[in-house]
Amino acid sequence: MTEFAQTREGIEVPSPPKFDSVDDERQHRKQRLAAALRLFSQCGFDEGVAGHITARDPEKTDHFWVNPFGMHFSMIKASDLILVNHEGEIVEGNRPVNRAAFVIHSQVHAARPDVVAAAHAHSLYGKALSSLKLGLDPLTQDACAFYNDHAVFDDFTGVVAELEEGRRIGVALGQNKAVVLANHGLLTVGHTVDSAAWWFITMERSSQAQLIAMAAGDPKPLDAATAKLTYDQVGLEYAGWFQFQPLYQRIVASQPDLLD
Repeated sequence: MTEFAQTREGIEVPSPPKFDSVDDERQHRKQRLAAALRLFSQCGFDEGVAGHITARDPEKTDHFWVNPFGMHFSMIKASDLILVNHEGEIVEGNRPVNRAAFVIHSQVHAARPDVVAAAHAHSLYGKALSSLKLGLDPLTQDACAFYNDHAVFDDFTGVVAELEEGRRIGVALGQNKAVVLANHGLLTVGHTVDSAAWWFITMERSSQAQLIAMAAGDPKPLDAATAKLTYDQVGLEYAGWFQFQPLYQRIVASQPDLLD
């Protein structure tokens, strides 16, 4: 893997890495995925055995890496991840995979070939917002990252166990970076594991802020022009990747075993 940065007037601007081999890229995605899962644990997004983050394999693009079913997010290492194909077959690994993880993520990855990673968890405020069948309003700078870039899937039919349900979620997501799954929770996607994980973290916090504002009074959203301007500043793919970097640095410094 070759890390590189653009230099402008002596200032190094961090950029996503380029890779010398597909093996390097695969290991990078797996390490970022393990870090994202541990960060989700620290954020309190773990709910029993629910929740999953996936990363498309860089070589076998109809395969994805996912957390083992029933293993706590806080314990997962890169070497624990399971490789699954779009038929639901485990290709690498010796632990089970959450059926809902396969059903949702296989269809999202199939519908969005541009997407490298997808994140879904049963986070508290995402669940609360989803029960109202609402999306995020542009109430804050952070929420503007989702302005005209998320959808609401408002047809909950129970635990997602059938491919058709996953397909409908993929259709509802469309070309957006996120979807609110009614009576269920949030799902985000990105062109990197980093951005998909960051979008989920900040979407959960923006859901919390909106619910607090709604409980306190009558929130006043930003006007469309300001919301779009702010989206262009905080809602593009690079911004999502970059926002994740300090979190990655912190979790690796405190829990370096996740890289194994």
